[in-house]
Parts: sequence; structure tokens; C-alpha cells
Amino acid sequence: MKFSGSNVLVTGASKGIGKTVAKELASFGLKVWINYRSNPQLADEVMDEIVAKGGKASVIKGDVSIESDWKEILKAIIDSDGALSYLVNNAGITKDKLAIRMSIDDFDDVINANLKSTFIGCRDVLKLMSKKRFGSVVNISSIIGEIGNAGQTNYSASKGGVNTMTKAFAKEGAIRGVRFNAITPGFIATNMTEELKPEIKENYEKNIPMGRFGKTDEVAGAVAFLLSDHSSYITGEILKVNGGLYT
Repeated sequence: MKFSGSNVLVTGASKGIGKTVAKELASFGLKVWINYRSNPQLADEVMDEIVAKGGKASVIKGDVSIESDWKEILKAIIDSDGALSYLVNNAGITKDKLAIRMSIDDFDDVINANLKSTFIGCRDVLKLMSKKRFGSVVNISSIIGEIGNAGQTNYSASKGGVNTMTKAFAKEGAIRGVRFNAITPGFIATNMTEELKPEIKENYEKNIPMGRFGKTDEVAGAVAFLLSDHSSYITGEILKVNGGLYT
């Protein structure tokens, strides 16, 4: 895969999909900035794995739902590398419960972590990338943002917002040479899904046409494509990676 840029920031990259995305992008020669919020040990382990394979990586702390943290993160990257070529907005949380039992704090926390953080990141890198008339952003959304889900009103709203916001940023970024796309993973095998009871997992798999959960590297491959030169005429796309569960 060909990349004209030299570095990438992946938020929430210390585990799960973000970790695999970071390792995948490093394999193409990009310097990867591994963002984490609260567990430096996990982030350092990702960096060590990348470096052990001859890749380039740095760890950077910050809560991307906070505007001042975003500014510090981007300043550190620019001070180090002089520019930022790519961004993957992956950080996010869930606080699931039925809407009638959901507090305003439960709603706000998820909106801030998933939607507000993505807005700040997209806005601030658009300013930076516009200067060089080059850049590509991929937002990690979710199938839940397309179909909704009981017990996930806050999460559904946050990811639905990410999808339409990505399209809006794509329209603003196109003339500046900056592309914005999103990926909506379905059920992906992570530490979180491994904790599901076998019968629940089996029931989910029955509804997936491909008959299985996806793998994190299947999401990472899609991210790499959308960031790369091979998708240079693609912007505003919401790419489904869900095994046919929702088309």
C-alpha cells in the first residue's frame, strides 16, 4: 500500500481495534503516534511491538474529549515531526443501559468521548493539513450508528453523528486537499466480545451472513486503504466492515 505522508496519529491505540490499526500502519513505514488516556503500560507495549519489527512509533498521552489535550497532542507532534499526514479517530467508550434508565451524565460522557472528541480532532487537523494541502482522516464509527440498538441510545447517537459529521468535513476538506472517511465495523472479535457468554455470541453470529465475528486486522486493512494513496479520489465514504450484517 502506498502512502505519500510520513506519520499518523491513532487515538485510543493502546488496545483493541486501535492497537491493530497502529501496528498495521507502522508496517507500511509510517511513524505512528500511539495515543492513550490512562494506561501507559499498554501503550508502551504497542510501541515496543512496532519498534521490534523495525517500525517507528511514539507514545502520547491525552484525553481527546478535552480540547486543551488535543492542542497539546498536536503541538507535540508538530514540534517533533513538523507535520501530521494522517489521523485515525478511534478512541471511544460505551455506557449501555435502557434509555429510560440513562442519566444525562451517561449520555453526555459517551457523546463527549465518541462524537465531541472526533469533532475536535477533525477540526484541528483540518487546519494543520490545509497548510500543506494534504491529509487523510479515518473516523472509526460503528454499525450501531447506522441501525441503532436498544440499550445504546447514547452510543447510537454518538456514532450516527460521527457518520454524518464525516460527510460534512469531507465537503469542507475536499478543496483543501484533505479527505475524511469513516468505517462502521460490525461485531469484531476483541477482548470485550470475548467476555460474552457463548450462547449470546452464538446468537449474534447466526445473524451475520458470513457466520462469524470480524477480526481487528480486517478493520485495520480497511483503515489503511482509506488513508492511503490508493483511495485518493474517495472522500465522505462510510465503509461498512460487518460481514454483511447491514448493507
